Amino acid sequence: MPVPWFLLSLALGRSPIVLSLERLVGPQDTTHCSPGLSCHLWDSDILCLPGDIVPAPGPVLAPTHLQTELVLRCRKETYCDLCVRVAVHLAVHGHWEEPEDEEKFGGAADSGVEEPRNASLQAQVVLSFQAYPTARCVLLEVQVPAALVQFGQSVGSVVYDCFEAALGSEVRIWSYTQPRYEKELNLTQQLPALPWLNVSADGDNVHLVLNVSEEQHFGLSLYWNQVQGPPKPRWHKNLTGPQIITLNHTDLVPCLCIQVWPLEPDSVRTNICPFREDPRAHQNLWRAARLRLLTLQSWLLDAPCSLPAEAALCWQAPGGDPCQPLVPPLSWENVTVDKVLEFPLLKVHPNLCVQVNSWEKLQLQECLWADSLGPLKDDVLLLETRGPQDNRSLCALEPSGCTSLPSKASTRAARLGEYLLQDLQSGQCLQLWDDDLGALWACPMDKYIHKRWALLWLACLLFAAALSLILLLKKDHAKGWLRLLKQDVRSGAAARGRAALLLYSADDSGFERLVGALASALCQLPLRVAVDLWSRREMSAQGPVAWFHAQRRQTLQEGGVVVLLFSPGAVALCSEWLQEGVSAPGAHGPHDAFRASLSCVLPDFLQGRAPGRYVGACFDRLLHPDSVPALFRTVPVFSLPSQLPDFLGALQQPRAPRPGRLQERAEQVSRALQPALDSYFHPPGTPAPGRGLGPGAGDGT
Repeated sequence: MPVPWFLLSLALGRSPIVLSLERLVGPQDTTHCSPGLSCHLWDSDILCLPGDIVPAPGPVLAPTHLQTELVLRCRKETYCDLCVRVAVHLAVHGHWEEPEDEEKFGGAADSGVEEPRNASLQAQVVLSFQAYPTARCVLLEVQVPAALVQFGQSVGSVVYDCFEAALGSEVRIWSYTQPRYEKELNLTQQLPALPWLNVSADGDNVHLVLNVSEEQHFGLSLYWNQVQGPPKPRWHKNLTGPQIITLNHTDLVPCLCIQVWPLEPDSVRTNICPFREDPRAHQNLWRAARLRLLTLQSWLLDAPCSLPAEAALCWQAPGGDPCQPLVPPLSWENVTVDKVLEFPLLKVHPNLCVQVNSWEKLQLQECLWADSLGPLKDDVLLLETRGPQDNRSLCALEPSGCTSLPSKASTRAARLGEYLLQDLQSGQCLQLWDDDLGALWACPMDKYIHKRWALLWLACLLFAAALSLILLLKKDHAKGWLRLLKQDVRSGAAARGRAALLLYSADDSGFERLVGALASALCQLPLRVAVDLWSRREMSAQGPVAWFHAQRRQTLQEGGVVVLLFSPGAVALCSEWLQEGVSAPGAHGPHDAFRASLSCVLPDFLQGRAPGRYVGACFDRLLHPDSVPALFRTVPVFSLPSQLPDFLGALQQPRAPRPGRLQERAEQVSRALQPALDSYFHPPGTPAPGRGLGPGAGDGT
């Protein structure tokens, strides 16, 4: 629909330059070219298919420069559309290949060769135009007479009238020849916007102010503009009269655009993208970005907008040290949003993490395989470097750097260097990556730690035997010796961390990932966590009932605690056993240890043996503690993560750390658990509840 002239004047301004815009009469597109050239416009649009670059057979016409100009296409004297006129400047590129006969004899070649050199040049020039929500491609045929053909010189220009565009929209124009001999030219231009749509800030909120008449009906749409692929609609509503739409600053991302149009047939749509340079929008974009594991070796970056980023693998050792990038030997890979990527790995490891950088700044880091493969392992990563003539060297990656093996340094890897090399040669190390230039190996360190503890315990036993022999000779001191020995055993058990058996109902795969994240986070504390998610092979061999009985007996014998993680499915299963309800769908999986454990858990609660041996927990927003059956509320039931400090205090009894240390551990677990909670309650690509865009978040006037 044509725009009234007074709106155009408001948008463009009343300057002599604007008022002198050329007016085109009639709806037909036209073309004209420089003197001496001939040009023709195809009658209909063509498909926008640039194709691959091909070698030029000789001199060809090629676009060298694009130039735009705003004009008006008017149906009536006062009703006009804003239109973009495009001028394509052309030049002769390439040259004729010298004939072999002329090079050989130094004379003129056959007279037939001169004829093509004196011929005119023809070209098919494509103009591609894109302005959301429309895209067009037109074809211009241009012919240059032989007299104007001069290698490397401009021959003139061809002008196309014109591409219609809405006020406030961003237009992108490309030009290339068909077939394509060179890289296409491109140009981006932002058209003026109407003054009745503007954006203002008010603290943490952003207001979209639409100053239209009270009787004006219009549509408003918010969408994510995508560089590749169609836009992603976020919100749409038909409104009437002046409006103030309030957006929360957390909803802003650089590609969030606004489209407004009158509710009339064939109306012109106004588009603006006001948040491209907003620092808060760029911060929100990285907060919303997530790394998502698809298979064991493929993953993708999920984000609302396209962003420049590159990714690499790093090695995360237990203990909180920074993740060490594996560049080199591996290299940084360019990342495209929503595009599946794969690292050239032979095997995966829980200590392997992905780092994403943008403009040489670390923006994201996630250990994608930790939830599926268990917590971080105390393994050493060996880097093998291969040189010419089958020369190779090995070093062990440590926080201080890469320690060569063998080495006389005082680091842990240097002291165990000979054992690590023996394990590598005997095939006990896991090969993660292999290339002509090197390889990566993960070698376990648990057995060496166990050996050191075994020697220490052997020394303690020998000392205890000698001490007992002395004390037997002095019976008066026997009781004191026994008391000291008991305290020594207890302190050794405390150093190893309290055992915790985690029981849950496998409601769905998302809840299982949430449980895995919680178990991994608890492993970072002085706790030894057992969960069926990490023992599927062992449980399949023994059976769920036998596996649970063995784990429960071992946990309670060591003074540990059994954690009942309640969910809607778990509550339904408990109610079924207590004859208060029915079973929840999906709670009867082949590896559901929770269902198998009820036959042994219920007697402990019915006979009053549960306090001190069991604790309950549930997740905020998923289940309220009051929904847990009354029988199971005889032990503390904590809501996570809001009651994490109390929950961790109950797990680490009777030797709970001081309150300050307990709060630090609770914050550490909360940080590790938060990405899994966000992924479960707000899956990627869906807006968070209560944070929808549109008038519901603000007030209209």
